[in-house]
Amino acid sequence: MLDPELLGRLGSLELVARTVVEGVLVGLHRSPFKGFSVEFSEYRPYLPGDDPVGVDWKLAARTGRFYVKRFEEEMNLECHLLLDVSASMGYGSGTITKLRYGSLLLAALAYLVQRQRDAVGLMLFDHRVVDALPASSRAGHLRRLLARLDTVTPAERSDVRRPLDALAARLTRRGLVVVVSDLLDEPEGIIQGLKHLRFQGCEVLVLQVLDPAERTFPFEGPTRFADLESDDEVLAVPGQVRAHYLKQMEVLQERYRRELRLADVDYQLIDTSTPLDTAILAYLETRGRRW
Repeated sequence: MLDPELLGRLGSLELVARTVVEGVLVGLHRSPFKGFSVEFSEYRPYLPGDDPVGVDWKLAARTGRFYVKRFEEEMNLECHLLLDVSASMGYGSGTITKLRYGSLLLAALAYLVQRQRDAVGLMLFDHRVVDALPASSRAGHLRRLLARLDTVTPAERSDVRRPLDALAARLTRRGLVVVVSDLLDEPEGIIQGLKHLRFQGCEVLVLQVLDPAERTFPFEGPTRFADLESDDEVLAVPGQVRAHYLKQMEVLQERYRRELRLADVDYQLIDTSTPLDTAILAYLETRGRRW
């Protein structure tokens, strides 16, 4: 059920998100990931709807009252989901584009974050901020966020650094930033933008989403290639350029891996044939390492 092409045909993005997240959590059985924080701060009275796992049962046995453990910074951390909607994200060699895959992925992450009772926001960008929803954990916010993801369409040319700098400039508290993009832009600018977010105290997870054809270059015979973000076209014989193309893609991915690791930014490469639970598990592993 976690196959991205099948999930893309389920209809409601809310249904897709719930299917992915609940499938992952069932697979994990007893998950240790209960939110952003693990440092105990204080108690608060139990409220209807609270997870019974958080109840201090020893204290309840002594006092006859139910209290839930609160954790340091539980109430002031936010998750910001960033989706690249530039024209290049509209590419898909199969039935699902990078943009649709990214939308499904972030829908599942949004569902997971709100399930943990943390605030989640959304920013869509190309060379500018196209649309944004501020982080919130209020009832109804998730549905608005999913509705926006469900209607996203490819926009204009990419310039990843500018939106990253814009987000960093307006953040007033540290939290988690998840960036979904094909990263097919000038790597120096992207890396500097991600470093800017880290400098602001944010934890950053970057998911580079590529189409399988972009990773393997399976084309045969003379082929006309068009740049989705410009009017440029080139006619090439794939057999003559395949080795060079694959080498350049390897160099680009290695640069991201190396420099983002040095910047303490988590990086994962995912193609659109990858089951969505793989990306969700990457997120959970990141939370486990950070807190």
